[in-house]
Amino acid sequence: MEDPEAQPGEDPVIKPLNLDHHFAESPAESVTKVAKPGKSSEAAKPKVSAPANSTRKRSDTRNGSELSSGFARSTVSSSLRSSNSVAVTRRNSTGGLSEKSSASTARQQNNTSSIAGKKPSTLLATESVRRSLPELIGSSLSSSATKLTPRANLSETRKSVPVSPVGRSLSTSTASGTSIQKTLRKSTVKPSSSASSSLKKISSSSLDSTASSASKKTISKVSSPITRSPTVSSGLRSGSLSSSLDRSSNLSGRKKAATPESRDSHFIVLPQVEIKAGDDVRLDLRGHRVRNLNAGGLNLSPNLEFVYLRDNLLSTLEGVEILTRVKVLDLSFNDFKGPGFEPLANCKALQQLYLAGNQITSLISLPQLPNLEFLSVAQNKLKSLAMASQPRLQVLAASKNRISTLKGFPYLPVLEHLRVEENPILKMPHLEAASILLVGPTLKKFNDRDLSRDELALAKRYLTHTALCIRDGWEFSRPEHAADSTFRFLFEQWKDHFPPGYLLKEASIDKPFEEDACRCHIVFVQESTLSIDSDIILKYKWFLGERTLSNFTAIPDVNGEVYWPKHEDINKILKVECIPVLGETEYPSIFAISSPVARGNGIPKVVNLEVHGELVEGNVIKGHAKVAWCGGTPGKGVASWLRKRWNSSPVVIAGAEDEEYQLTLDDIDSSLVFMYTPVTEEGAKGEPQYKYTDFVKAAAPSVNNVRIVGDAVEGNVIRGVGNYFGGREGPSKFEWLRENKETGDFLIVTSGTPEYTLTKEDVGRRLAFVYIPINFEGQEGESVSIVSGTVRQAPPKVTNVKIIGDLRENSKITVTGAVMGGTDGSSRVQWFKTNSSTLNGENELEAMSTSKVAKAFRIPLGAVGCYIVAKYTPMTPNGESGESVYVITERVVETLPPSLNFLSITGDYSEGGILTASYGYIGGQEGKSIYNWYLHEVENDMGTLIHEVSGLLQYRVTKDAIGKFISFQCIPVRDDGIVGEPRTCLGQERIRPGSPRLLALQIVGDAVEGTILSVEKNYWGGEEGDSVFRWFQTSSDGSQCEIRGASGSSYMPTVDDIGFFISVSCEPVRNDWARGPIVLSEQIGPIVAGPPTCQSLEFLGSIMEGQRLSFIASYIGGERGDCLHEWFRLKANGIKEKLSSDEFIDLTLDDVGRSIELVYTPIRKDGIKGNSRSIISDEISPADPVGLALVIPDCHQNQEIVPLKTYFGGQEGVGKYTWHRTKTKPNGLVLTDISSSSEDVMCGQTFTYTPSLEDVGAYLVLQWLPTRVDGQSGKPLVAISSSAVIPAPPAVSSVHVKQLTSGIYSGEGEYSGGYEGSSLFSWYRETSDGTIILINGANYKTYEVTDADYNSRLLFGFR
Repeated sequence: MEDPEAQPGEDPVIKPLNLDHHFAESPAESVTKVAKPGKSSEAAKPKVSAPANSTRKRSDTRNGSELSSGFARSTVSSSLRSSNSVAVTRRNSTGGLSEKSSASTARQQNNTSSIAGKKPSTLLATESVRRSLPELIGSSLSSSATKLTPRANLSETRKSVPVSPVGRSLSTSTASGTSIQKTLRKSTVKPSSSASSSLKKISSSSLDSTASSASKKTISKVSSPITRSPTVSSGLRSGSLSSSLDRSSNLSGRKKAATPESRDSHFIVLPQVEIKAGDDVRLDLRGHRVRNLNAGGLNLSPNLEFVYLRDNLLSTLEGVEILTRVKVLDLSFNDFKGPGFEPLANCKALQQLYLAGNQITSLISLPQLPNLEFLSVAQNKLKSLAMASQPRLQVLAASKNRISTLKGFPYLPVLEHLRVEENPILKMPHLEAASILLVGPTLKKFNDRDLSRDELALAKRYLTHTALCIRDGWEFSRPEHAADSTFRFLFEQWKDHFPPGYLLKEASIDKPFEEDACRCHIVFVQESTLSIDSDIILKYKWFLGERTLSNFTAIPDVNGEVYWPKHEDINKILKVECIPVLGETEYPSIFAISSPVARGNGIPKVVNLEVHGELVEGNVIKGHAKVAWCGGTPGKGVASWLRKRWNSSPVVIAGAEDEEYQLTLDDIDSSLVFMYTPVTEEGAKGEPQYKYTDFVKAAAPSVNNVRIVGDAVEGNVIRGVGNYFGGREGPSKFEWLRENKETGDFLIVTSGTPEYTLTKEDVGRRLAFVYIPINFEGQEGESVSIVSGTVRQAPPKVTNVKIIGDLRENSKITVTGAVMGGTDGSSRVQWFKTNSSTLNGENELEAMSTSKVAKAFRIPLGAVGCYIVAKYTPMTPNGESGESVYVITERVVETLPPSLNFLSITGDYSEGGILTASYGYIGGQEGKSIYNWYLHEVENDMGTLIHEVSGLLQYRVTKDAIGKFISFQCIPVRDDGIVGEPRTCLGQERIRPGSPRLLALQIVGDAVEGTILSVEKNYWGGEEGDSVFRWFQTSSDGSQCEIRGASGSSYMPTVDDIGFFISVSCEPVRNDWARGPIVLSEQIGPIVAGPPTCQSLEFLGSIMEGQRLSFIASYIGGERGDCLHEWFRLKANGIKEKLSSDEFIDLTLDDVGRSIELVYTPIRKDGIKGNSRSIISDEISPADPVGLALVIPDCHQNQEIVPLKTYFGGQEGVGKYTWHRTKTKPNGLVLTDISSSSEDVMCGQTFTYTPSLEDVGAYLVLQWLPTRVDGQSGKPLVAISSSAVIPAPPAVSSVHVKQLTSGIYSGEGEYSGGYEGSSLFSWYRETSDGTIILINGANYKTYEVTDADYNSRLLFGFR
């Protein structure tokens, strides 16, 4: 196998660089570990090849400045572009090297080759490729800036880099999620090579490299670029570090000049050469200036799996289609411009594709590659990422392009890393959130950073279909505006295909939950301006897709507005397509997309409840519940039936606890309620739901088991019966038919009764009974008939005759008997009275009635005291009579006390209605009965007598009766004066108020501004509530407008109403808020201006010295002019002193104890003056005594101190002053602190103070207690002298000489001027001729006379 460093154009094996060490160490510590003393790097200066300017830029860091690499902020790129770089024609991956390579370089390559050759190579190439992608994904796709070491130390560090072994596993930084891969080799390179390597460190970053092979190599502990750090020092041994982005070109010997942008390898992801693969599957032709893949000698074959063709001159992909098994294809830094990627469609096994550093402007022709996991298109000229969907793409690196839009962003369902640094689209707000929406939940890193929590949270606030809108070119906006914005965006796309005359109002889907109804809302509205003959029809089709909004598959047999998501649909997306159909034309579909299907909560709920079956008596109805089990196991719900009659609550039907129920007679005219509670197998209960049916109808009337009951004997009563069915039986029809002996036909005899008394005509014939069922509503059913046997003959006879009833006056009595051979209906009865208790023949009886068929009789008043006799004569219908039977009562008829047999009140129970009392009197002849009407608050109280209607049977309801009950009491009175028991009838309801209305409405008052206009009305209709008033202003031309704010029962016209008419409307409102018709009053006016008047005048402010006093005046009388307001001070002698004409005055000491008068003269705009109005204040009270300022001037010994003070608060009285002396300046101490100090002494209690000798050098403190003349004191004020007491100038007086003893004298004098210091004393000798001579050495206060002093005077000097 070839040694990668022994052959030009190949990269060495790139091992992962352990970032755990780099993030644990500071950049300075890393340099310290690798830097050792060595040779100076001066020799490297003159031998730097093409990129000399860039190298010089790095060497400038010797003075301590730092160079930022072009990683996160592209600072290196900008700095390199600003330098005087050599002009180049195309980009490459290395930045170029000199053609000559040193011998030491070759030696190092050989050494490295020999070391690498000793390592076993057992891993298959395919395993390495597969392993490289997760390593790349785990690595960070961005790098940080690199701090370069000073040039003086660069060579030294390269010469002695300690080497340490590194294992095969990758090291992943927990801080940034990056894994940087590098390999360092022990080799020595000439200074030119060293400088080039230094430059390549800037242009190539390991953070964009792919994964390396797993063969074990050693690396140096070189400081890694730390994420987002602008400067990181990296000490490298000369020629020891080869970047994972491209190392082959620095050994290729080609003279390729580098452009600044080609060095930003931070954004360019380049692969590593897979050295473990054999030559039969690997092709490495980097930097061979290949122009055409079809050229001879390239040896392209279908067996190749690793193809490295970067840094060539390829401009077309023709010929690449032969690589059907290629897994890694590196086409970076060629001349591709695109499109023209169609040949890649043959590369189905391709996993990693590198297209960085070309001139590609579009990826639209890039085909779908089913196994592509990594794609690098960095440093091209792409304006968008529009391409075919890549189902397995995990990494997309597209930095340093011209991407300015997300329109056409492909579906990448498993993408984890997305990089778009240094593109214009970075200016787009919240680009990361938009990318999260486009990619979906698989995205882990954006621009080599973990996803921001804020951006993730922001992305969740967007609707699901937002990603589709972004792909179609929607301008990304804030989530609070996105819903409306995306709908408008889709609307604009669809609007040209809407059915004519219709517009789309809504297109949305409810939040879907597992096994719960999910409804779509597609709403078209008809434009009002167009007339459309046919209605629009909507056809629906539901689809299920992934969260990336791709791979939507149709859901079979779901074509309605509702879909029930299944358990397997959880976390998937629902899509509904709606095809509008108008007439025979189908229009293009529109769609709506849901949020992901959420897991159900396991609590079932009833979605729809129906009752099947005809609601007819006797039928069986069945309740059917459609249940959303919401993730629970379907179980058996609890069903029950309730019956609800009109205007009542539902009542449970006993025993009806199944889903089926048979309707009975009791259900007719009732609504049934089917109650269903869903219960899962796990026992979770949902909310019970109710379904009300319509009212149950009765079945069609019918009858069965019709038969005739009774003996068919003349005179007997037979009865036709049957079992009726079909609701409540109404007036069913019954017919009796008699057989015609001659023809055998049956002719109707009677109808309307099920009973029939057999007559003579029936004898020898059969009777037919016909039962015609009729329900309560009058519906007639099918008739059923039955035929009796032949009727036998019997004579008319009556037995068991009785008189039943109460034997009292006016009572009804009835005679009964059993008639045989005739009919009771044909038999006759006559009533008699007698004074005897026994029957002695009809001659002694007095008839009271004629013979009648009627069997009942009401006892007249004349029968009182007599016995009642009834004569019963049985008869056949044909008039044949039997023997009459008499029956007599056991006792005489009794008279009754006066009483009432009924009492009622009829009429209108509302205000103004008329109620009429009716009664029935019994108990002899009625006299003058007593009538009274009462009002009751509640039904059972005593009531209040209505005197006005006593003795009347009618009562017109008044307002006082509203809300109360009415009762009528009647006391029956017989004509003989006997009084019966009173009887009272209570009205059926409370008296209702009448409808509120106004009987009259007018305005009372003068039409003058400022006068109050009142409403005078006559209200009727219950207790008046808050009636609504509205005042109106009407101009002379009749235009009317409402006066704002005028809503009371009175109104005062203002200046705005002058010249207008005023009217008022009133809407009567009862106290229960019932309203009546609005009434408008007649107008009053026009309103004339009133005299200028001050309605009210009051002071505003505090009546105290130092306060500002103003006023509030209310003016009426036309348009207000310049009113006068004058302020006066009232003196004790009654003289007023004018103070001001301003709108306010400030109260001063002169005002204390006096009153202030304000005279306000209203003046209209036309100059007319009104009467002045004045107010006088209370006496102005003095303010609280306050010391505003207290200052102690400079203090001098023996000079009187007069403090400067400012007093406020009435007339000042005699304040209290206290002087203190303190050795140290108190710094604002209050008096309590001063007096408690042992060093401070009180030295005076007068206003002024003369410092003495004791005060010299001390500070003086003055406490002043301000006191008003009335003795009230304020808060004390303390002043401190600014400096210590200054002593007086030193002086002496009363100087004289005093003889102490014989020959000894003492000089005396009085010293003043502070404390005496070292005063100077001198003695003089005055000779007789007046000469004064200083006596040397005599400088004490005492002096002893010497011989020289004789005959001379002694003089004493004190200084």
